[in-house]
Amino acid sequence: MSARFPAFRLGKVLATSFTGTLTERHGDAVERIPTPNRLVDWLAVSGLAVESCTTAQLERAWELRESIHAAATAAARRDPLPVSAVQIINDCSTQGRAAAILTPESNRQWRLSSTSSVEDALSVIAADAISIIAGERDGELALCASPTCQAAFFDTSQSRSRKWCDMNTCGNRQKKARFNANNRKNARSAK
Repeated sequence: MSARFPAFRLGKVLATSFTGTLTERHGDAVERIPTPNRLVDWLAVSGLAVESCTTAQLERAWELRESIHAAATAAARRDPLPVSAVQIINDCSTQGRAAAILTPESNRQWRLSSTSSVEDALSVIAADAISIIAGERDGELALCASPTCQAAFFDTSQSRSRKWCDMNTCGNRQKKARFNANNRKNARSAK
Protein backbone atom coordinates (compact mmCIF):
# COMPACT_ATOMS: atom_id res chain seq x y z
CA MET A 1 0.00 0.00 0.00
CA SER A 2 1.38 3.42 -0.90
CA ALA A 3 1.86 6.06 1.74
CA ARG A 4 -0.50 9.03 1.79
CA PHE A 5 1.22 12.35 1.25
CA PRO A 6 -0.18 15.87 1.40
CA ALA A 7 -1.08 17.30 -1.98
CA PHE A 8 1.40 19.57 -3.72
CA ARG A 9 0.65 23.28 -3.68
CA LEU A 10 1.71 24.28 -7.16
CA GLY A 11 1.98 27.89 -8.19
CA LYS A 12 3.06 29.68 -11.33
CA VAL A 13 6.57 30.45 -10.08
CA LEU A 14 8.85 27.42 -9.89
CA ALA A 15 11.14 28.61 -7.08
CA THR A 16 8.38 29.67 -4.71
CA SER A 17 6.35 26.55 -5.53
CA PHE A 18 9.42 24.59 -4.52
CA THR A 19 9.67 26.42 -1.18
CA GLY A 20 5.97 25.59 -0.79
CA THR A 21 6.86 21.92 -0.44
CA LEU A 22 7.27 22.74 3.26
CA THR A 23 4.24 24.61 4.53
CA GLU A 24 3.05 25.98 7.85
CA ARG A 25 6.67 26.66 8.84
CA HIS A 26 5.54 28.60 11.93
CA GLY A 27 2.82 26.15 12.98
CA ASP A 28 2.53 22.41 12.49
CA ALA A 29 4.93 22.11 9.57
CA VAL A 30 3.79 19.96 6.63
CA GLU A 31 6.56 18.30 4.58
CA ARG A 32 5.27 17.57 1.09
CA ILE A 33 8.43 15.88 -0.22
CA PRO A 34 9.43 13.60 2.66
CA THR A 35 10.93 10.85 0.50
CA PRO A 36 13.16 10.67 -2.58
CA ASN A 37 10.26 9.28 -4.67
CA ARG A 38 8.03 12.15 -3.61
CA LEU A 39 10.67 14.62 -4.87
CA VAL A 40 10.68 12.73 -8.18
CA ASP A 41 6.88 13.18 -8.27
CA TRP A 42 7.11 16.93 -7.55
CA LEU A 43 9.78 17.44 -10.19
CA ALA A 44 7.66 15.57 -12.76
CA VAL A 45 4.55 17.70 -12.18
CA SER A 46 6.79 20.78 -12.34
CA GLY A 47 8.12 19.87 -15.80
CA LEU A 48 11.50 18.63 -14.57
CA ALA A 49 11.14 14.86 -14.75
CA VAL A 50 14.00 12.75 -13.48
CA GLU A 51 14.17 8.98 -13.25
CA SER A 52 15.31 8.59 -9.67
CA CYS A 53 16.50 10.34 -6.54
CA THR A 54 18.80 9.31 -3.73
CA THR A 55 18.50 10.28 -0.08
CA ALA A 56 21.55 12.53 -0.49
CA GLN A 57 19.90 14.28 -3.45
CA LEU A 58 16.71 14.77 -1.43
CA GLU A 59 18.77 16.29 1.38
CA ARG A 60 20.43 18.63 -1.15
CA ALA A 61 16.98 19.58 -2.46
CA TRP A 62 15.84 20.41 1.09
CA GLU A 63 18.99 22.49 1.56
CA LEU A 64 18.27 24.40 -1.66
CA ARG A 65 14.62 24.84 -0.70
CA GLU A 66 15.52 26.32 2.68
CA SER A 67 18.16 28.55 1.10
CA ILE A 68 15.66 29.89 -1.42
CA HIS A 69 13.16 30.43 1.38
CA ALA A 70 15.74 32.30 3.50
CA ALA A 71 16.91 34.48 0.59
CA ALA A 72 13.38 35.19 -0.67
CA THR A 73 12.23 36.07 2.85
CA ALA A 74 15.17 38.45 3.27
CA ALA A 75 14.48 40.01 -0.14
CA ALA A 76 10.78 40.47 0.69
CA ARG A 77 11.77 42.20 3.94
CA ARG A 78 14.43 44.20 2.13
CA ASP A 79 17.08 42.70 4.43
CA PRO A 80 20.55 41.61 3.33
CA LEU A 81 20.53 38.15 1.78
CA PRO A 82 22.05 35.40 3.96
CA VAL A 83 25.51 34.65 2.56
CA SER A 84 25.20 30.90 3.14
CA ALA A 85 21.84 30.79 1.33
CA VAL A 86 23.25 32.71 -1.64
CA GLN A 87 26.19 30.29 -1.81
CA ILE A 88 23.94 27.22 -1.89
CA ILE A 89 21.64 28.76 -4.52
CA ASN A 90 24.65 29.67 -6.69
CA ASP A 91 26.26 26.25 -6.24
CA CYS A 92 23.06 24.47 -7.25
CA SER A 93 22.56 26.79 -10.21
CA THR A 94 25.97 25.98 -11.66
CA GLN A 95 25.90 22.22 -11.06
CA GLY A 96 23.23 21.26 -13.62
CA ARG A 97 23.14 20.74 -17.37
CA ALA A 98 19.58 21.78 -18.18
CA ALA A 99 18.84 23.82 -21.29
CA ALA A 100 16.01 26.23 -21.98
CA ILE A 101 14.14 25.53 -25.21
CA LEU A 102 11.40 27.47 -26.97
CA THR A 103 8.19 25.59 -27.73
CA PRO A 104 6.05 26.23 -30.85
CA GLU A 105 3.54 27.90 -28.49
CA SER A 106 6.17 30.55 -27.58
CA ASN A 107 6.78 29.12 -24.12
CA ARG A 108 10.07 28.33 -22.43
CA GLN A 109 10.47 24.73 -21.43
CA TRP A 110 13.39 23.05 -19.71
CA ARG A 111 15.09 20.13 -21.39
CA LEU A 112 17.07 17.90 -19.12
CA SER A 113 19.62 15.54 -20.64
CA SER A 114 18.67 11.93 -21.25
CA THR A 115 20.67 11.04 -18.16
CA SER A 116 19.07 13.82 -16.14
CA SER A 117 19.78 13.90 -12.52
CA VAL A 118 18.20 15.72 -9.63
CA GLU A 119 21.12 18.16 -9.81
CA ASP A 120 19.98 19.23 -13.29
CA ALA A 121 16.47 19.91 -11.99
CA LEU A 122 17.78 21.74 -8.92
CA SER A 123 19.87 23.97 -11.18
CA VAL A 124 16.69 25.08 -12.97
CA ILE A 125 14.96 25.81 -9.65
CA ALA A 126 18.02 27.73 -8.41
CA ALA A 127 18.17 29.76 -11.64
CA ASP A 128 14.48 30.60 -11.25
CA ALA A 129 15.11 31.72 -7.66
CA ILE A 130 17.99 33.92 -8.82
CA SER A 131 15.72 35.51 -11.41
CA ILE A 132 13.02 36.48 -8.93
CA ILE A 133 15.31 37.45 -6.04
CA ALA A 134 17.43 39.60 -8.36
CA GLY A 135 14.27 41.43 -9.45
CA GLU A 136 14.53 40.42 -13.11
CA ARG A 137 10.86 39.52 -13.45
CA ASP A 138 7.72 41.59 -13.26
CA GLY A 139 6.46 41.03 -9.76
CA GLU A 140 7.48 41.43 -6.16
CA LEU A 141 8.46 39.04 -3.42
CA ALA A 142 6.08 39.16 -0.46
CA LEU A 143 5.40 37.13 2.68
CA CYS A 144 2.14 35.34 3.42
CA ALA A 145 0.06 37.18 6.03
CA SER A 146 -0.88 33.90 7.74
CA PRO A 147 0.96 33.82 11.08
CA THR A 148 1.56 30.07 10.79
CA CYS A 149 2.71 30.17 7.17
CA GLN A 150 4.68 33.32 6.33
CA ALA A 151 5.83 31.73 3.07
CA ALA A 152 7.63 33.86 0.53
CA PHE A 153 5.64 34.17 -2.68
CA PHE A 154 5.98 36.11 -5.91
CA ASP A 155 3.18 38.65 -6.22
CA THR A 156 2.33 39.43 -9.82
CA SER A 157 -1.02 41.08 -9.06
CA GLN A 158 -1.46 44.46 -10.66
CA SER A 159 -1.48 46.30 -7.33
CA ARG A 160 1.21 44.08 -5.75
CA SER A 161 -1.02 43.84 -2.67
CA ARG A 162 -1.66 40.11 -2.40
CA LYS A 163 -1.71 39.00 1.25
CA TRP A 164 -1.57 35.22 1.07
CA CYS A 165 0.67 32.72 -0.66
CA ASP A 166 -2.42 30.79 -1.71
CA MET A 167 -5.96 32.09 -1.48
CA ASN A 168 -7.39 28.56 -1.44
CA THR A 169 -5.49 27.62 1.71
CA CYS A 170 -4.02 30.43 3.78
CA GLY A 171 -6.43 33.08 2.51
CA ASN A 172 -9.55 31.00 3.12
CA ARG A 173 -8.30 29.85 6.52
CA GLN A 174 -7.69 33.47 7.60
CA LYS A 175 -11.05 34.68 6.26
CA LYS A 176 -12.83 31.80 8.01
CA ALA A 177 -11.06 32.59 11.30
CA ARG A 178 -12.04 36.26 10.99
CA PHE A 179 -15.65 35.29 10.19
CA ASN A 180 -15.86 32.93 13.19
CA ALA A 181 -14.32 35.55 15.50
CA ASN A 182 -16.89 38.11 14.33
CA ASN A 183 -19.72 35.62 14.89
CA ARG A 184 -18.50 34.88 18.43
CA LYS A 185 -18.20 38.61 19.14
CA ASN A 186 -21.71 39.27 17.79
CA ALA A 187 -23.13 36.36 19.82
CA ARG A 188 -21.57 37.74 23.03
CA SER A 189 -22.89 41.26 22.40
CA ALA A 190 -26.39 39.90 21.73
CA LYS A 191 -26.55 38.36 25.22
